[in-house]
Amino acid sequence: MTLMIAFIVDTLVHATPLIITGLAVAIAFRAGIWNIGADGQFIAGATAAAWVGVSAPSEIGLLALPLALIAGAVAGGIWAAVAAWLRSRFGVLEVISTIMLNFIATYGASYLVRGPLQEPTHVFPQTSSIVSGAHIPILIAGTRLHWGFVLGLLLAGVTWWVMRYSAVGFKIRASGLNPFAARSAGLINVSRVTSAAFVASGAFAGIAGAIEVSGVTFALYENISPGYGYTAIAVALLAGLNPIGVIGTGILFGALETAAGTMQRNVGIPATTASVIEAVVILVVIGITQFRSRRSVLST
Repeated sequence: MTLMIAFIVDTLVHATPLIITGLAVAIAFRAGIWNIGADGQFIAGATAAAWVGVSAPSEIGLLALPLALIAGAVAGGIWAAVAAWLRSRFGVLEVISTIMLNFIATYGASYLVRGPLQEPTHVFPQTSSIVSGAHIPILIAGTRLHWGFVLGLLLAGVTWWVMRYSAVGFKIRASGLNPFAARSAGLINVSRVTSAAFVASGAFAGIAGAIEVSGVTFALYENISPGYGYTAIAVALLAGLNPIGVIGTGILFGALETAAGTMQRNVGIPATTASVIEAVVILVVIGITQFRSRRSVLST
């Protein structure tokens, strides 16, 4: 029973960044933006949160946590805004710009943890530990599960409501489905809406990075993201870009990641097996979706 509880807890801890970055991807894709840069935005958010957590004076106490989360959201949004500006100003494809920005974020964070932000002994490629006021409280005593998971659920619920019932959500969906119709018939400023959705997507990914630092690692490490932003694409697509569905697919992929680590430690099965399983799941879902769509077309 203890092993089962530990597995569930680790699954939810792994699922937290996947859910929030999955929401980031879902928002962008709904707006017709191919944001492949959630990983870079995640790292930007983690870097900003770590900087706040390390440099914040202990006197500010619990204010350090909201400041770290806000810094993460702002940094992720700014990182996405660069690609959004390149897209609107010069017509640069966001697929290319966001992938390039991922590399810049990865190597930029690597430079910081080996240079200006490296811990005082200069032995490990990481920052000093963040102040205790920037730590996310533990949700269940005696485990690693923190309140960041609950925040992820709340963000999913709010995103679902906004996308389904608000005017903002309608504009995002309309711009993504048919920007020409949205512009002419709906009188929607498509460029402004998609740019705002792009920045919001980056902010969500940045929050995920900040939560990882404040709730799990408590410092910025080199390669802090094992590819959360890329896995988030699969999480969002398997959920059909539905924010509530992202919760389920995020937990599914979190369970696969946890199981992969357990199998490698206990049985010697490579952890990369999880990536193979994830790919098979994606292919099966795509195949089923295509089969159903063709069947509906033939039936009509």
